[in-house]
Amino acid sequence: MKKVAIQGGLGAYHGIAAENFFGEEVEIVPCITFRDIFSTIRKDPNTIGIMAIENTIAGSLLCNYELLKESKLPIAGEYKQRISHCIAALPGQSIHEIKEVQSHPIALMQCTSYLDTLPGIKIVEHEDTALAAKDIAEKQLTATAAICSVRAAEIYGLNILARGIETNKHNFTRFLVFGNKWITQEIQIDEVLNKSSIVFTTPHDEGSLSKVLSVFSFYGINLTKIQSLPIIGREWEYQFYVDLTFSDLERYHQSLDAIRPLTSGLQILGEYPEGRQSEL
Repeated sequence: MKKVAIQGGLGAYHGIAAENFFGEEVEIVPCITFRDIFSTIRKDPNTIGIMAIENTIAGSLLCNYELLKESKLPIAGEYKQRISHCIAALPGQSIHEIKEVQSHPIALMQCTSYLDTLPGIKIVEHEDTALAAKDIAEKQLTATAAICSVRAAEIYGLNILARGIETNKHNFTRFLVFGNKWITQEIQIDEVLNKSSIVFTTPHDEGSLSKVLSVFSFYGINLTKIQSLPIIGREWEYQFYVDLTFSDLERYHQSLDAIRPLTSGLQILGEYPEGRQSEL
């Protein structure tokens, strides 16, 4: 059974995405923070990591780009997981008895319309959706509910008070799967590589980024995402994280060779198959 490190507890969306990506049950290694995922892999090099990188509503998780870059662990694949929240509490509790709702800040943000229907409710931010459910179950917190996955509510024996409470039903999170080189090679056996994630910086000159983008256009490379992050210690200078898709692997490699003289610090974070998306 594959061992996968995730941020969060059992029943977290990271774990659900891991099972959907691999199409099988996996051994989940819960971690408190995203950085802890990388520490876990260093301690056990055969562990696979999975980490959210962007959400269709909340946007990019900027700190996770830097963690990937620092780790030098190659991306093996991606999965776009539909996120559907429920609100759950101890058995016997009704929604009218709930005075406090706990969850991850992003989950709370995604359920604002539903929460607005509960006047007087205290909103409490928690480190994780599943761990919020776990705390309620273990501490037997009455009058308290968690916003979490249906899976988490079931694991911790909570009563589901309402399902599908997210404001926007087109709520997806893109997760990246990564690990040591031999893990990546094993995951990608018989797969067609047609996507990559790279990072680079450009000179602080007029038109420097435009030149790089023109090269990609010439080689028929499609940019699906570009994200700028400031370079710490170099005021008003930025590094660019770019996702590319391509149909010709050789042309893609040629495009990278062509942009090297125009960039500095070019790093390939991973070359992998474009990910599947769970259904609505």
